[in-house]
Parts: sequence; C-alpha cells; structure tokens
Amino acid sequence: MSLLADTVAAIRPLDAAAMAAAQARHATLTKPPGSLGSLEDLGVRLAGLAGTCPPPLPQPATVAVFAGDHGVHAQAVSPWPQEVTAQMVLNFLAGGAVVNAFARQAGAEVVVVDVGVATPLPDGDAAPGSAGPRLVRANIRRGTADLSVQPALTRDEAAAAVEVGIRLAGDLVDGGAGCLITGDMGIGNTTPAAALIAAFTGAAAADVTGRGTGIDDETHGRKVAVVQRALGLHRPDPADPIGVLATVGGLEHAALAGFVLGAAARRVPVILDGVIADSAALAAAALAPDAVGAMVAGHRSAEPGASVALRHLGLAPLVDLGLRLGEGTGAVLAWPIVASAVRVLHDVATFDSAGVAEK
Repeated sequence: MSLLADTVAAIRPLDAAAMAAAQARHATLTKPPGSLGSLEDLGVRLAGLAGTCPPPLPQPATVAVFAGDHGVHAQAVSPWPQEVTAQMVLNFLAGGAVVNAFARQAGAEVVVVDVGVATPLPDGDAAPGSAGPRLVRANIRRGTADLSVQPALTRDEAAAAVEVGIRLAGDLVDGGAGCLITGDMGIGNTTPAAALIAAFTGAAAADVTGRGTGIDDETHGRKVAVVQRALGLHRPDPADPIGVLATVGGLEHAALAGFVLGAAARRVPVILDGVIADSAALAAAALAPDAVGAMVAGHRSAEPGASVALRHLGLAPLVDLGLRLGEGTGAVLAWPIVASAVRVLHDVATFDSAGVAEK
C-alpha cells in the first residue's frame, strides 16, 4: 500500500467512551453546566480524538506554512507578481512575517515547506544570516499549470504533494508536537481554493470566489469567470478527491490535505487557518470522512468560500476577526483557545473536591 492509503486506513472515528467520560467530567466541574459553550464541545471532541479523558494538552504546536505557485496567475487573477511567493518564503525564514510574530507571541514553532514554489530558493535551510524557522525542501514541480486551460497537476503529482503533508505531520508528531497548525503561501492560491470548494460542495463559483488580496471589481469578475471555466472544463468529481486536486487544486492545497490526514491518523488535533486550509480540508474529508474529528476551525476567513467549506464540514470557527491574510495567522491565534478547552478538563476542580455546593 502507498503512504496515502496506509494513512487513510489508520484514521478511525472518535472514541465514544472517552467523549462520554469528558461530558460526565464537565458535569462535575465548578461551573454551571454548559457555561463554557462551544469550548465544552471542543474539549469533549478532543477527548474522543485522543481516546482518553482528559486528553493530552495540545502543545507544543507547530505551524507548517506550505508554499506553492499557480499557473492560473497568467489569467490576471491577482495584482501581485508571482515572484512574491518566493520572497515571502524568505521573509518567513527570516522571521519577519505576521505569522512569525503571532507564533512568537503564542509560543508556536514555524516550519516552511516549499512544495511548489516556481522560483528556486537559495541553498540552505533558512534565510541567509537567519536563525529563523527551518525550510523543508519538498518541491514537486515549479508551480502548477493553468487550471483554466488544462489540469493543474497530474494525478501522480497531486498524490505526491498529499504525501509531503502526511510525512511532515508524522515527523512533527514524532518530534513531540501535540498540535499541528495549517499555514499557506502562494500568489493566486485563492482561485484554486474557490474551485476546490465549488467542486466538493456543489456551490456556485460566484458564491465561493472572494477578493483574495483585495482585488477590484473587474479582477474579481475575471476570477469568478476563471473558476467557472475550470469547473466546466474539468467537471471534477468529488468522489475522486485526488482527481479534483489534480485538475483544479494547487500543490500547497494538496499538501495541506495530507497534513490534515496525517494529523488525524496520529490522533493529534489540527487547527485549520483560512480558505486555503478549508478547501484542503474538504479534500481530506473526501478521502477519509473520519478525519473531520481531528479538525478544529481556527477562524472564519473573510473569503466567502471559507464559510461554505466550514458549513459543509460541520465545523464552527473559534474566532471571527475578518482576517484574510493566510500564512496560518488566524489558526495560530486560535491555538490558546484550543489549549484552554483541554486545560479545563485537567485543572478545574470538581464540586466535591472544592467543597462547593451544587445547584
């Protein structure tokens, strides 16, 4: 069997007994029942993921920023030059991006993965003269083809990118990570994200295609038309997730899908960032429906496709701040909330142990 097939086979449903134990424990803690709202539900779900109550604290955390370029950039769907992808990778490695600042504040590690950057990166595993995050070199090809005129990837390339994500998730968990966080970088990558979300949910292109980095009305109209054209050309079948990723996806989207699958197979929570991660999560769920049990929606992206994807997955975002940066920024902000949901089950006293009268 392939790494992908082995990983999918290892993904199991949440443990019902552990979830029942977490629900029962919440009922004994010194707080009114249900007073922590969705945090209680999250703690219960993470107990089911771990198969024990209380579940392990989801720490330390690592955010993996998967980077790739896109042939559809030739359709003028973004005002930014494609070279910015590689330039931002170097910025991540130097520690100068927003995700670096947020990760420092939260105490998370950052790893940058070149899975499909078009511009060759300098030699070395970090930016020159930097002691910043490490670079994982896993380039499948130098950017995708233009999905509006031909398949973005071959099936083998899409599967290889998925396995990059699986492998990294396993390596990070083996290295001690208790929580994985999704990040992305790729000029033009909200266009394939919109196509993926439309393909997996059946939503109309106009309902899932947003303004990305802040495009004007003319560019947005062109972007919607490009997504519609790609869907009409390829007619991607959601029952064939690798085929969908190959025809209308991106290398970072495929790698993120693998990253989510790898986390689910290892029973470790994975916090989804914005619309890129949400579109990748749809592919992961199509490959292994029980993988949704490991997913935590970090935030609601301002991109319209994000809400469509999360609704399809049945996930409620923890944070809604109107973010649309990507990089993993919203997911990093949500990590302390996820940890708090578990900390309650570890640290809060029961009515009996605290000598507090119950209702």
